[in-house]
Amino acid sequence: MSRVKVLIIDDSPVAQYLLSRVITGDPRLEVAGIAGNADEALRLISVLPPDVVSMDIRLPGQNGLDLTRRIMREHPLPIVVVASDLDDRSLDISMNALKAGALSVVEKPLSSTNADWPELSQRLCSQLYIMSQVPVVQHRRFDTQQPVPGTGWGDDWSAVVMGASTGGPSALAQVLGALPGDFPLPLALVQHMGASFMEGFVAWLSSVSALPVGLAGDGGAFLPGHVAVAPAGVHIRIQGGRLCFDHGELVHGQRPSADILLASAAAAFGSRAIGVLLTGMGEDGARGLAAIRGAGGYTIAEDASSAVVWGMPGTAVRLGAAVEVLAVNRIARRLVELARGVVAGRREV
Repeated sequence: MSRVKVLIIDDSPVAQYLLSRVITGDPRLEVAGIAGNADEALRLISVLPPDVVSMDIRLPGQNGLDLTRRIMREHPLPIVVVASDLDDRSLDISMNALKAGALSVVEKPLSSTNADWPELSQRLCSQLYIMSQVPVVQHRRFDTQQPVPGTGWGDDWSAVVMGASTGGPSALAQVLGALPGDFPLPLALVQHMGASFMEGFVAWLSSVSALPVGLAGDGGAFLPGHVAVAPAGVHIRIQGGRLCFDHGELVHGQRPSADILLASAAAAFGSRAIGVLLTGMGEDGARGLAAIRGAGGYTIAEDASSAVVWGMPGTAVRLGAAVEVLAVNRIARRLVELARGVVAGRREV
């Protein structure tokens, strides 16, 4: 099997060496080229071309955000943003790079002597390999949608819970950005993402959503019309109308796990729960979605036509866990229709 060709774009010689060491240590990958600036990167892309790009967010002359836009406009390729200096500006660039067309953001392994080196290295290689398989044919522009009008809310439902992984930030932003500011149900979500990126991620969701968005707190109230984001490193469960932390074992290699959140919603609300499973690799969330459907709730899986990786929602579909399978740009409207009582719950696909 031929190795995936990776183009490293980073202006730091030290980072170039470390990234090359990590990538060549993975039998699935090889370093096809190294570029220290935008002009060199574009030249190598036209000569090689690579299967996937490892993109630094700070570059001389043209930052990673601008270069991502240009690559997606001129030479569409899967791009993984690899960030290290996570100050406010870097976080802003990382989130905006997702809007510009990057498929994923991961933390850069900075030193082989750090305790987190193996975990960060494995995560980087996995993302590069998975993203290299994603067909990219045009600029994956983040479309800001107008909120769906919502009046005359019903009372058939208690909560919406969502799970996402690879490709999830843009998908979640599309769904939340299209919900009206008076959407009446509490929402909670799990997005697989490193702790270093959570603050910027929540800030980005807040900037596109008419609903208040914040990190869940241990024992915090699950409030109507608010979006609670699971922090990195802990599971969240819904218990007694509150969001409670669970520091238990990893589930499908994840903590937080969408399975934990969705299954807790099934237990807490039964047939009054709405579950949504978006793009992501692996199987996390599929059984939680099945638990909601089994309890009589309404379940939606993202369709393969819009999912960056149809792993999680695809598994849910194969399990028969989805009442509906919808492209991401149709999910917010369905949530509004459910909350208004326009669409009857628990119907077959």
